[in-house]
Amino acid sequence: MSRPARCARLARRSLRDQCRTVAVAALLLVAACTAAPYHADARAAPDSFAPLVKHVLPAVVNIAVTETVSSNDMAAELPPELRDTPLGREFRRRFGNRHEQMMGAGSGFVIDPSGVIVTNNHVVDHADKIVVSLANGHQYPAHVLGTDELTDIAVIKIDAPGPLPSVAWGDSRQVEVGDWILAAGNPFGLGGSVTAGIVSAEGRDLGSGPFDNFLQLDAPINPGNSGGPIFNMDGQVIGVNTAIYSPSGGSVGIAFAIPADTVKSVIGQVKGHGSVTRGWNGVQ
Repeated sequence: MSRPARCARLARRSLRDQCRTVAVAALLLVAACTAAPYHADARAAPDSFAPLVKHVLPAVVNIAVTETVSSNDMAAELPPELRDTPLGREFRRRFGNRHEQMMGAGSGFVIDPSGVIVTNNHVVDHADKIVVSLANGHQYPAHVLGTDELTDIAVIKIDAPGPLPSVAWGDSRQVEVGDWILAAGNPFGLGGSVTAGIVSAEGRDLGSGPFDNFLQLDAPINPGNSGGPIFNMDGQVIGVNTAIYSPSGGSVGIAFAIPADTVKSVIGQVKGHGSVTRGWNGVQ
């Protein structure tokens, strides 16, 4: 092949490569322009949760409960193989007439400045004494206004000398998987604690009742967080902590909250009547 022909061939190849490069660049530009609206609509993570914490934490409370348990009940918890043995009989002889005080802890949040507080039913169920600690350190005795075992919701009340900070409800139907959330409460008795994460899943059924429709969260939730609020980035309550999945007893990043719309639907009846009345058609 002559030198001029070889040069012409190289020139055509170079032009073809340049055209291919320009086409690829154009496709990348089109893809970037197409994807841009998704980035524009995405909900950015906050630079800091501190402003949100300052806004909502004064309405989050710690709940301490005391329950009197007979040692006869404790004896019933002995393994069956020990109950009729000398060890079991000695246990009943020495402790059979005693009553022990069992302590428990949970969380809650103020929904009315008059001192109305929402928490979990399992936090205050069977409690002989309930003491609520506010964020400012003040403590008040509380009494139960009503409970709903099927949704694990309880409403309690304290009599404070003045209006209390309270929080507003959000619309849990607007919550999407991937949304940022803030959890607040009293984990392991360490009051005034907050953790952050995202909504991992919706509509979880744990087999705990007929109204299971939990939000799954990856924010660290631990024992003592039960009854505490889950906030969206607007400072609204979109869920109430109720359970965790944990082989170890501590947080493994799988927690569950009752959606706010479920809680709101029972609060009125619980406050007014002490329980919830539901329809029943007898079909199964």
